[in-house]
Amino acid sequence: MVAALLSGSGAALAVCVNPGAPTDAQTKCLTAVLIPGNPLRSFDISWVNSDRAEYYLGDRSNAGVDVIDTAHNIWKRRLPGFTGVALKAGAVDNNHSGPDGVTSFGRWVYAGDGDSTLKVFDLTLPIGSPASQIISTGGTTRVDEMALTTDGRVLLAANNAEDPPFATLFLANGNDGGPSHVAKLNKISVDPKIIPPTFGLSLEQPAWDQRTRRYYVSIPVIANNPTGCNYGQLTGAITCDGGLLVIDPASPTSLYGAYDPSTNTGVVSLTKCGPNGATVGLHDDLLLGCTPQNNPSDTDTLVINAKTKNYTLVGNITGSDEVWFNKGDRRYYLGASREISGAALGVVDGTSVLIETIPQSTGSHSVAADSQRNYIYVPQVAPVSVVGSGGDTTTVGAGICGGTNGCVAVFVHHVDDDDQEADADFDHHDHDR
Repeated sequence: MVAALLSGSGAALAVCVNPGAPTDAQTKCLTAVLIPGNPLRSFDISWVNSDRAEYYLGDRSNAGVDVIDTAHNIWKRRLPGFTGVALKAGAVDNNHSGPDGVTSFGRWVYAGDGDSTLKVFDLTLPIGSPASQIISTGGTTRVDEMALTTDGRVLLAANNAEDPPFATLFLANGNDGGPSHVAKLNKISVDPKIIPPTFGLSLEQPAWDQRTRRYYVSIPVIANNPTGCNYGQLTGAITCDGGLLVIDPASPTSLYGAYDPSTNTGVVSLTKCGPNGATVGLHDDLLLGCTPQNNPSDTDTLVINAKTKNYTLVGNITGSDEVWFNKGDRRYYLGASREISGAALGVVDGTSVLIETIPQSTGSHSVAADSQRNYIYVPQVAPVSVVGSGGDTTTVGAGICGGTNGCVAVFVHHVDDDDQEADADFDHHDHDR
């Protein structure tokens, strides 16, 4: 693999330069993929379809979903037609920018936009083709993070910036041929006693667990967790922890209250975690991307079992947004942009032990992995001197990218033969897309 890229002038640029490429890391910086167009100022969630060997990035800077060929680590195409970067007082307005959340199954890519629409793309159509469907969720702010069932037939997407926030269940395309036929099924909200309105509380990344056949949705902050805590109704720092919303798509309801163990649905109160991200790993364990941005006292990462709700805390890593379980090496990867010591790629093994943290550019909150090749993709913003507010305030991103336009960094974990054996209790179809 070539670990150098060419700039517009044709001069070779050195990529994967320290501190973003420590020589003693198990997770090695391999190369960097430059994104054509505007420098990367703002991006959101990313996704990998390993079977298609494609990585998808919600690239607001270029108002489209970038597609990278993960077999060769080259930029391939862009899915167009999004709102791009919206500004408010000179800063990026995340609530109205797009694309945001993105996921895929087979030939279909689903992406949320800043105008509260879900856009559906057919990858078999010619490059540059517009969305096959555009569906409004009925809000005024972005459609954010989302997740599909294992068969690709049901999609859950969160409108995190609405007040109060809500999620939407969609009938999705699965592997069907013919035109896209995505349709709204249900609007889902949370009891206002748990997520009180007018305080800017949200819903974040959902994850689908095939074993329990439930969606698990991160809630950064919920009221009265613990009793009398501050969720924003008082002055001072937030002291309430978050929750985990459990949804049965086969029998959804419009309003979810406190967790009901008899149905395995409702809001589970979490301890020492205000989560943004969620991903399913071994044995129905969910790693949640806790962050002090939600509650300053939450300085660990939480792993909770989807069945028993028993949990453990992973120390020395926090501040995550998107998190991803890679079945190829049975490790979790964390986009820890709010890590206390600085933005990092966190690496946690399947037994909930922190392996390492690798420095990243400011705001590197997005991560996805190709399970067939054990490549890990982490977008890097361009320096603040190039893009202004929202840019990298360190030298890490430029060192990884080999330039000042930002990039998608490609890391690799070389797995020993013994480590490639499947875990006997892990359903390898859980994460196939």
